[in-house]
Amino acid sequence: MGRVAERVGVRWTVIGGAVMIAAGLLLSTLGPSMPLYVGHGFFIGMIGIGGINAPSYVYVSRWFDRRRGSALALISSGSFLAGAFWPTIFERAIAYVGWRHTMLFYAAIELVLIVPAAAIVLANPPDTPHHAAVTGTARTQNSVLGWPANLVFTLQMCAIFTCCVPMSMPQAHLVAFCSDLGISPVHGAAMLSVLLGSAFLSRQVWGALSDRIGGLYTMLVGSACQTLSLSAFMFTQDELGLFTVSALFGFGFSGLVPANVLASRELFPVGEAYWRIPTLLLCSGTGMATGAWIGGILYDHFGYYAPAFATGVAVSAVNFMIITALAFRRSQTSHSVPA
Repeated sequence: MGRVAERVGVRWTVIGGAVMIAAGLLLSTLGPSMPLYVGHGFFIGMIGIGGINAPSYVYVSRWFDRRRGSALALISSGSFLAGAFWPTIFERAIAYVGWRHTMLFYAAIELVLIVPAAAIVLANPPDTPHHAAVTGTARTQNSVLGWPANLVFTLQMCAIFTCCVPMSMPQAHLVAFCSDLGISPVHGAAMLSVLLGSAFLSRQVWGALSDRIGGLYTMLVGSACQTLSLSAFMFTQDELGLFTVSALFGFGFSGLVPANVLASRELFPVGEAYWRIPTLLLCSGTGMATGAWIGGILYDHFGYYAPAFATGVAVSAVNFMIITALAFRRSQTSHSVPA
């Protein structure tokens, strides 16, 4: 979708994504089984969200210079707000009219909100290059930080993947983890809300920090915070302690993804953003899915969550080492590509 947005403009990919999400919700009402898989997996996930999420990152990064980190942090916080806002509404709507009508109502709402907003707001960014110019720029870009450009980008892909594997474990398994400890699932859901609320608020702090010290160094600090806060889940058993650890974990992980996107914009030419940023976000989503899956597999095998969290800490430590290598290289060389 990044390439499509580069050719036709982000306005049309966002409008198309909104239409595909509505189509996927409509198809899903014919479920169960295959219509749900096709509606959610293909229309909503691959085409719908794919047409909105990654192109929006690229688009916003092109409008800002000095406050780019803050802008990316703000635009990436929508999922946290949605996670806090919509579940309560969906719960009541499903209880009142059923899940099929709830999907149809939501499809209508998102069409009414997104399509006009995209048509009115999403004008062409000031530095949008033509596709031919992008190709020429890519050919002249041979090295970044004194290393081959593709090596640096591969390390970035590994960094965002390994940060998202441990990031997803508490988010996917926190309520079940609380149930294992004898804590009410309602209180576990409240912990998850605290985690997401903390992530939303602290993401703005991380964005402001990245404006001052850059994406790579923000990633380094965020990775250390995520590793330490995730390890605390292995040693905390009481309810108050878990509320505290959840808030700290939300603070720790929230700046990593937007900082990685910012680092890509700092290291590589703007003309390559249309494919580099979506590739990073693909690695991010894959890492989130992998982490949640691995956490479930390890719990099924051992019968408790400590091995899953320990695995997450180990992967987060690998993430810290990858980012340390990039940050150290950045500190040793003054060579960088203007954003």
